[in-house]
Amino acid sequence: MQTLIVVPARYASTRLPGKPLVMIAGRTMVSRVAAMAAQAAEALGNARHVVATDDARIETHCQDLGIPVVMTDPDLPSGTDRALAAATAMGAEPEIVVNLQGDSPFTPPAHVIAVAQAARDSGADAATPYVRLSWDALDAFRKHKAETPFSGTTLVHDEAGRALWFSKNLIPAMRKEATLREKGGPSPVCRHIGLYAYRLDALRRYVSLPEGRYEQLEGLEQLRLLENGMSIQCVEVEPGQIAIPGIDTAEDVALAERLVAEHGDPLEA
Repeated sequence: MQTLIVVPARYASTRLPGKPLVMIAGRTMVSRVAAMAAQAAEALGNARHVVATDDARIETHCQDLGIPVVMTDPDLPSGTDRALAAATAMGAEPEIVVNLQGDSPFTPPAHVIAVAQAARDSGADAATPYVRLSWDALDAFRKHKAETPFSGTTLVHDEAGRALWFSKNLIPAMRKEATLREKGGPSPVCRHIGLYAYRLDALRRYVSLPEGRYEQLEGLEQLRLLENGMSIQCVEVEPGQIAIPGIDTAEDVALAERLVAEHGDPLEA
């Protein structure tokens, strides 16, 4: 097994208790994410997927559906820690571990494939995707951040695609934005997608490190890698048909169901 795709599925959630078992258009959230993981694993070849949970209800649900599942410590601090715990529980030594967030049920398998391949081929410690925003999308993103400043992350990278920084602020700042708009083409702003692939040794090192100063300030765990001199390969991808970064509230569930009704179910495409 070269690649292990882990879907962390923690039961407790302040805003949406039992979130992995919440129904979205006739399917539980965890089953949706697991189905995307299965598609990506099949396309990658020499890959497996597994749900990593802390709750017997989720474990039973996955077993009933034939979804691979392992139990992990409920006190683990993050999905990244749970991804490593899943590999350890399976007795697995994959080259690449993908952390596919369990509350992102519309992540296209193509995104998972892209980061797994980038982590394998680039020589970086980790890989993560982004979407380059059009000017219209940037305007909408600015409006969104004016209402919810800590929702949505941007990144900057070097010529080789290696991450320089991630921020909840909009980066880069543009002193001559009007001139850039007149030139046409997309904006220079890259919106980060919260999906990660790690080399196994890098994942182990990451989990062993204390929280970084800027990781704490921004609330972005990937900054721990950069603060410790580790490398992240950034991969440009196309936005998914249903572009919801995560499901955190009942309102998000209602929005997701409306978008499925409008655009069709990605699992039935």
